[in-house]
Amino acid sequence: MSVPILKRFFGSYKRFQLTSSPQINLVWGFFLYTLFGFLLLMLPFFHKESVSILNHLFTATSAISTTGLVTVDIYNTYNFGGQLLVMVLFQMGGIGYMTLTTYYLLLTTQKLTRWHSSVIGAEFTIPKSIKIRDFIKSAVVFTVIMEFLGAIAFYVAFSRYDNMNLGETIWFSIFHSVSAFCTAGFSLFPNSFESFRNDGFINAIISILAISGSLGFIVITDLWYRLRKKTNSISFTTKIVLIGFLVLLTLGTLLFVLKEGANDSRISFLLPSFFQAMTSMTTVGFNTLPIGELSLPVLLMIIFLMYIGASPSGTAGGLKITTLTAMLAVLKSRLTGQKQITFLYRKIPFERLYVATSTFILYTSIIFLFTFLLSFTEEQAFEKILFEVASALGTVGLSTGITGELSNFGKIAITVLMFLGRVGVLTFGFALLERRKNTDVNSVSGDLAV
Repeated sequence: MSVPILKRFFGSYKRFQLTSSPQINLVWGFFLYTLFGFLLLMLPFFHKESVSILNHLFTATSAISTTGLVTVDIYNTYNFGGQLLVMVLFQMGGIGYMTLTTYYLLLTTQKLTRWHSSVIGAEFTIPKSIKIRDFIKSAVVFTVIMEFLGAIAFYVAFSRYDNMNLGETIWFSIFHSVSAFCTAGFSLFPNSFESFRNDGFINAIISILAISGSLGFIVITDLWYRLRKKTNSISFTTKIVLIGFLVLLTLGTLLFVLKEGANDSRISFLLPSFFQAMTSMTTVGFNTLPIGELSLPVLLMIIFLMYIGASPSGTAGGLKITTLTAMLAVLKSRLTGQKQITFLYRKIPFERLYVATSTFILYTSIIFLFTFLLSFTEEQAFEKILFEVASALGTVGLSTGITGELSNFGKIAITVLMFLGRVGVLTFGFALLERRKNTDVNSVSGDLAV
């Protein structure tokens, strides 16, 4: 392709970006990232062994969506270059489509264009109390600091074992630090972290990184404002996220211990119980227990935690704690006969309620639809299919062990779900159904009995 053709192509794409909505820009951005990663992963010099094109596409989508579901063993399929490429993809997916480029723009020009602000606003739900400029800076700086400290901690932890040389120890430390903070769930170990089930140090490293990433850059920025005394209190969003996260994590851990822990060893089972509840809710996707061997009630509990996820504007997927809170507020206000929708004595704006309601309906509908479709093509138990669908859309990466056994249709369906989960179901819906002009016409009101 000649230089003039390339110039025309990039010029046309630039005009497309400037004339398209933030949602369309976001979807196309992640699509191009995924396509670029997929094309690179297909290059033979990144491989240890040959796998199908569909598996490369699955891996690229899983990485850019920070999911962690895999149909092949990453360590045995890709060489160091391929593993590095996978890490770069989930680093880009974790920190966000526009975050790095916007941060570079702020460093070089100190200016933030309206286009950058609109796309960032579409990708992250940012409260009005937080400036986008401060949000971007804190997100990048916090990511670099946490991943650097995490890599050092992992190096100390892995150095205690004799099964890795110096080079492997350094590389495994960096890879898993980035994967944990971005809640990507990718591991170079064939059984995730099952071999480290009782290693409290490694469990703690992953938990700190995953919780820090999943709580969201909103929470981090808000707490940073509070520490620097730029504000007198933390925001309502931060309070809801912290309270909801602690409540759900505690309930999940207790149910795990009571159902899976033997009567004489429940104390020793507390660590793996906490870890699995944490990894489900933060959507980090690592596991220290074989998920396929868990009981049905615990599987359903994990599905619920994956369904909810953690905080908006973080690295975690899922419906989000704030969306669940909005739905509970609507229910409470309706049952108590209140005209205003409130939670913890705070009124929730209607525009936020509309977004939460739409997200809840669309998210739940997609889970039902894809579970229904996969029940036709996959010879697996219903709960395993539902688990896989919830894990993919929530960008979690946990699996009962059926990912590699999926049919080609099943792999394509899960690939689509992972992509939808990363860009956001509502964002994708906006991009798909957007109309540039207002198509509202004079409507006749009608009563609907509900």
